[in-house]
Formats: sequence, structure tokens, C-alpha cells
Amino acid sequence: MFKTYRYRLKPTKSQVTILERQLELCRFVYNDTLAYRKNAWELEQREVKRFETQDRLPQLKLEVPELKEVYSQVLQNVALRVELAFKAFFRRARAGEEPGYPRFKGKNRYDSITYTQSGFELDSEMLHLSKIGDIKIKLHRPLEGCTGRSQVHVSDVFQVWPDSQKGSLSKSP
Repeated sequence: MFKTYRYRLKPTKSQVTILERQLELCRFVYNDTLAYRKNAWELEQREVKRFETQDRLPQLKLEVPELKEVYSQVLQNVALRVELAFKAFFRRARAGEEPGYPRFKGKNRYDSITYTQSGFELDSEMLHLSKIGDIKIKLHRPLEGCTGRSQVHVSDVFQVWPDSQKGSLSKSP
């Protein structure tokens, strides 16, 4: 059973700017990854998997140095999101439903980032996110059963799933 915790974040104006910048960079990586997979199929009839797109990230960081502003596991999670979009597309196509090919993300349409294994630390008053800094957090109830293997998902609210299950962190508007 999943246990979710949601907490309100109180980022400073500079942290909001950094978060928005990272979201735009993640959107760029999402669109680039989607275009790479689409072109590989259309031009070469070749299927591209997540690990091949993740292997492209270091080269992409050399081409676009701004990507170094984003924590590496956050960028790897972007490749996972593209993979999941294609899995859902093929599942719907096999089921005979209207499949809906994965779409490119427009400006301000990429609204969350995920720290999957590391790059974040939570104490009683602050959430430390790698490459963002310490963000004030309102812990209105204690975390129970959290053994350290959690995820942080930044969008609108903070959530943590304990043990080996997923977790998530989000920023409030």
C-alpha cells in the first residue's frame, strides 16, 4: 500500500526562477527525446528504448551547456516519461482504442520534475534539492515509515512514499 505525504513548499523568488528554468530545460529534453525517437522510426524504422535516450544525455549536455543546471537523475526521469508515453501509446493501439501519438510539450506545459533516488534531503524545516538549494517546507505532520528510499516530485505539492515505493514533491502556487 502506498502512503503519500503532501507538504506546502515556500520557495524564495530566486528558487522559483531556478525551478521554472529547470522545468523549461526538462521540457527541451522531453521534446528532443521525442523527436529523436520519432526520427529514428520514420527514417530508419528503428525502435529506440529509454536507455539509448539516457545514453544521449551526456552528449546533449555538451551541446547545450545549460542542461548542467539540472540534476542528472531529473533528466533521466524525463527519458522515462517519454518511454511511458510510448508504452501507453502502443497499449492503446493494441487495444483498438484511439492511440494518440505522444505530443511535444509547448511552453509552460511541462510542470513537474522528479528526484528519484538521491539529490534531495528533508529535515524538519527545509527540503534540500540538488542544484536548487534549501527550500522552506511546512511539515504539518511527521513522516512515518520513511526509510530513505523515496522520490521527490516537484510540481504543486510535496509527497513522499516510504520504502521502495514511489514518492513525490511538488511546489505550491
